[in-house]
Amino acid sequence: MADDDLLRATTEYLHEQIPLTRAMGVQVASYDGREVVVTAPLAPNHNHLGTAFGGSLSVMATLAGYALLWLELRDRTAHVVIRRSSLQFHRPIRGELRAHGRAPDATALAEFREDFARKAKARLELRVEIIEDGHVAVEFTGTFVAVR
Repeated sequence: MADDDLLRATTEYLHEQIPLTRAMGVQVASYDGREVVVTAPLAPNHNHLGTAFGGSLSVMATLAGYALLWLELRDRTAHVVIRRSSLQFHRPIRGELRAHGRAPDATALAEFREDFARKAKARLELRVEIIEDGHVAVEFTGTFVAVR
């Protein structure tokens, strides 16, 4: 389990690098070496129906992927960008936004790290789920690129 200092530092890094995250109330809530959970309150992220705004959900899913890569690489000089993404919205969210980004299998992660170390550039496909009350509300797939 990641310590509180690492979670706070990662949250602050997101706030510094992507100012929108501060306005959204984004927090890196947990990281256990395989999964990162990024949260935000509904209040600054709701739509006209009182449910989570689709744009905020897209940002949350993307941020979970970014945060996972930054935590995996432990290299703040790396530039992480998203190359491609896809979202599926299954149900509205009426409470806290909770994006769960999971690391891919060990082989894919090892190849990513090796490419990054050798070429200073690597790409990785990540999956993120936004979950409320045990139900998957949003499924996200994104291809992220890290460049040194």
